[in-house]
Amino acid sequence: MPVAALTETKRSERFSLGKRQPLAPEFFNRDPREVARELLGKVLVRREGRKLMAGRVVETEAYLGANDAAAHAASGRTARNQVLFGPPGHAYVYFIYGNHYCLNVSCMPKEEAGCVLFRALEPLAGFDEMARRRGIPAESVRRSETSLRMLTSGPGRLCEALGITRSLDNGVSMTSRGSRLWIGDDGYRPKEIATTTRTGITKDAHHPLRYLIAGNPFVSGARIENCRSLATLGVSGSH
Repeated sequence: MPVAALTETKRSERFSLGKRQPLAPEFFNRDPREVARELLGKVLVRREGRKLMAGRVVETEAYLGANDAAAHAASGRTARNQVLFGPPGHAYVYFIYGNHYCLNVSCMPKEEAGCVLFRALEPLAGFDEMARRRGIPAESVRRSETSLRMLTSGPGRLCEALGITRSLDNGVSMTSRGSRLWIGDDGYRPKEIATTTRTGITKDAHHPLRYLIAGNPFVSGARIENCRSLATLGVSGSH
């Protein structure tokens, strides 16, 4: 097993929530591009009774609302997307391609739609449970970084690994420690953030609204070669 994967496995064995606190609703009450960048490095936590699963956010995409043709909010408020028009910091979950869910978090003030899509996580805790949900042998996950990466690299995979569904999670607050799904800050800051175009869309596909931790092996694979460092765009990779 590569050293990096072994380090994360050991971290998983002793991971605890400790004093980690959820991000406040105000964190999400702004432009999705800012939220998408600053979510990188944060920890997404899933609680189901005594089961704890967690992963570090390593890849996101920003969707800008009514003026973004690729956004679900572009066609206005519907029963499906009404979470996007509600308070910031709530989960927006949808089913896509007839086979997997995608997790987003609402941004912007109430009545102004916007969101960030979670594209990939670096697993931190709950490896065995994630592996069971993904149909991957737990022993393989512990021995191989390739198998470990398969748990949560990609929006559909991470939702399956964490058991995220629309019926269970759509609309839940992600800013409360009592929630089954929340985002915390453990002080980690990426050394470098990169950006590229969003993937899996055809409308407004040229905008560089996909953000990732540069060099992280757990980001999803599409068009990584086209990334640009945000440092070259006058944006710091840490804050």
